[in-house]
Amino acid sequence: MSYELRIDALAFGGRGVGRHQGKAVFVPYTAPGDLIRCRSVREHKRYNEGVLVELLMPGAGRVTPRCELFGRCGGCQWQHLDYPRQLEAKRQLHLEQLQRTCGVASEQVLATLAADPAWFYRSRAQFKCYQAKDGFVLGFYRSGSHFVIDLEQCPVCHPRINALLPALKQTLAASVEPQRIPQVDVATGDDGRLRVVVHYIGRQRERLIAQLEAFADEHAVSVLLQSGRKESLVCLAGEPLLDVEPLPGLPLAYAAGGFAQVHLAQNRALVGKLCADVGTLPGRILDLFCGMGNFTLPLARHGAAIVGLEGYRPSILRARENAQRHGLDVTFEVADCEGDLEGFWGDVGFDCVVLDPPRSGAQTACRLLARRRPPRIVYVSCDSATLARDLKVLLGHGYRIEASTPIDMFPQTSHIESVTLLTLS
Repeated sequence: MSYELRIDALAFGGRGVGRHQGKAVFVPYTAPGDLIRCRSVREHKRYNEGVLVELLMPGAGRVTPRCELFGRCGGCQWQHLDYPRQLEAKRQLHLEQLQRTCGVASEQVLATLAADPAWFYRSRAQFKCYQAKDGFVLGFYRSGSHFVIDLEQCPVCHPRINALLPALKQTLAASVEPQRIPQVDVATGDDGRLRVVVHYIGRQRERLIAQLEAFADEHAVSVLLQSGRKESLVCLAGEPLLDVEPLPGLPLAYAAGGFAQVHLAQNRALVGKLCADVGTLPGRILDLFCGMGNFTLPLARHGAAIVGLEGYRPSILRARENAQRHGLDVTFEVADCEGDLEGFWGDVGFDCVVLDPPRSGAQTACRLLARRRPPRIVYVSCDSATLARDLKVLLGHGYRIEASTPIDMFPQTSHIESVTLLTLS
């Protein structure tokens, strides 16, 4: 049975939320102010999950989605919201998470740093593949499922990636075993080059390699083959490294299997914000989860004495090569950024620590930092919930939040990146 519902706000994760018969109802692809007809699909003790049946009256911030697959493809959640409201919503959701967990005041959370461009920005994408009865399907999963939504173009993917997709799809469809290709990764860098990683779980490897080498030659792209974990990556054609520029004139190479931010231009804004928060303090800086040096080397370019730690050995090797490429004197070490941190601290310690952990956060590292008490911590987060959990540890040991800034690294989605500056009170 369907019922009318007024959407009051957006919830963490991107769904709209309203109240019906005293219970919160979460409905995807709705906007604040919408009057909708919805139907509950899952009922819980304190809330229901619903689906949009009919839009009766749009809210003030609703716009027409640019992509015809929006609502079916799971890649985006917010194409129906105008961009200023996306930015406002990200600040509000980030603030609510920090307020709820660690009592942050509203003025400590700054306005969301907008992205430019807000469309056609995604420089890396993992496309799922499936050999259906009526043809080869390449696209993204439908939200909440493993059903692949076929696509020809994606309005959040970089134009260079979109331009390659038709030929790539045609090549994979005509390959020796398309049913044994579950995924293909496509990336581009600030250097303008394209890199394709084909995931293959079949047995006709040599025949597939010949087909992929011909594709690489025709389209002037790099092609790699992966048959399991990242360690199985083999470069078939072209240069396997791509360059990103966290600072103008500071290109850094990263390999397939390594990490680089998805939005190339917004990464420069993120690095600029981080360098400003680190400031010009004298002394030593520790960069935890440093990857291939996206933060470490710009800080070193600004004159900082810095040590970078990372658990993924290939990224550290790449970071060392990047430092040598630019004549920068930086110490990079392979280490468990939480389990090995105590051993790297030493007697001198560090005056500032930069953290950029995975989505799971860095609670163990924050407990050690709370004991070691470096004067300044800059925490880059891709998940507001684990950030709030980790900040609570630090706030309980004499730190205060100077400012937390949401960063819109993924426009048209509910994903929130952020930079938080902490100092000893």
